[in-house]
Amino acid sequence: MSRGRFLTGSTMGHVVRMTATGAMGITFVFLVDAANLLWISQLGDARLVAAIGFAFAIQYFSVSSGVGLMIAATAMVSRSIGSGDRELARSQAGTGMVIAAVIQAFVALLVILLRHDLVALAGATGETAAMSARYLAMTMPSLAIMAVGMVGTGTLRAEGLGAKSMYVTLLSGSLLMVIDPIMIVWWGWGLDGAAIGLVIFRIALMGLALYFAAYQHGLVGAPNMNTLRAILRPYLLIAGPAIATQMATPAGNYFLTMVMAPYGDDAVAAWAVVGRLTVVAFGGVFALSGAIGGIFGQNFGAGQFDRLRSTYRDALIFCLCYSLVAWGLLALATPYVIQAFALSDQGAEVLRAFTYVGVGGFIFVGALFVSNAAFNNLGRPGRSTLLNWTKEAVLSWPLALAFALTFGASGVIYGQAASGVIVGVVSAIWGWRFVATLHGQDTEALDLKPARPYPNLEGYRRR
Repeated sequence: MSRGRFLTGSTMGHVVRMTATGAMGITFVFLVDAANLLWISQLGDARLVAAIGFAFAIQYFSVSSGVGLMIAATAMVSRSIGSGDRELARSQAGTGMVIAAVIQAFVALLVILLRHDLVALAGATGETAAMSARYLAMTMPSLAIMAVGMVGTGTLRAEGLGAKSMYVTLLSGSLLMVIDPIMIVWWGWGLDGAAIGLVIFRIALMGLALYFAAYQHGLVGAPNMNTLRAILRPYLLIAGPAIATQMATPAGNYFLTMVMAPYGDDAVAAWAVVGRLTVVAFGGVFALSGAIGGIFGQNFGAGQFDRLRSTYRDALIFCLCYSLVAWGLLALATPYVIQAFALSDQGAEVLRAFTYVGVGGFIFVGALFVSNAAFNNLGRPGRSTLLNWTKEAVLSWPLALAFALTFGASGVIYGQAASGVIVGVVSAIWGWRFVATLHGQDTEALDLKPARPYPNLEGYRRR
């Protein structure tokens, strides 16, 4: 039976390789999303851009819950691979897809039923609110389809097939890049064209993920009721806190959108551009948490705790270097972005606040993502939840309100950055202390009890 790919070799090499492939995939998808916004902005109606901004704040919740479900599947599958039980890993992957699809279908139904109230609560009014609600109604039904694709890409990363996971997002994103301008501009479908393109992208994502993970590499087993009963509890024990953790960021974005809304559609349009720039420029940081989860999981499953510590250290170093480079590039690109998106004076001020000051906070936010990966994959997902909600709900919102009193709309950016610095420092220290003292622990001490004990961990105890 073959050993896991992450159990030997340089941990920095694994971190760079997995994060680079993950970043290329996720950054390309977010780049396509930014292009989508650019095409919408070319229609000359700020309400359309603002409508997507409000819809994005709500969509962010639903997609983030899917990321939490993917994290749970990746953690379980990678641990099983690390312990040598590949049959269990296949069962976990297949059943994880079913569980994720069912949960996301329920989430989609709730959003569709409550969409008008949600966009109104975010601060949208009039025609902008109506367009945002329509966009949600058209895109949310495809959420369950996307959940299957996300678990599939997570399974590929758990096995160490970072390039194949990247191909899934690159190919489906390339399709969206082609059809978006056709439907939005050339056919004149506007916001509806953007919504239809997103649905097509999600279908392609699922199809490609299943092709690589299930057909080409045989990593996905057929789900059945026995497997479902066996893994449902351990899956949800990881997924619950992981979803709660992932929901913190969209909650923070939603709250900050509410703070930004009183400054008008121009400010919200700039906020939407900032959101797209964030995920494009920091795709590597966003990909880092999911990319290194498999490295943590496999080495934990094999009981190689020294490699957990080196992985954590190398991930922090990678994140620091990446963030500094991204900061410099965004600062240089600022005038061109303002011109490309036709931002007003107020919108340009918000963008400059982000590219010149706010981006610096991501040096510390990256440390939060590294600690998230460690806690989620090493049996302490509740700590990730606590840290992320502290940043987004306890600090980010009140700090944004406080800074906005002095700096106006730009204060929202400054408040967001300040919360990232505070929580990033705390999370880096807490995560390192956890990993540094992890010399072994039996599965009863974990937040996750596997369906079968991992033989490599029997007899281990935490110091």
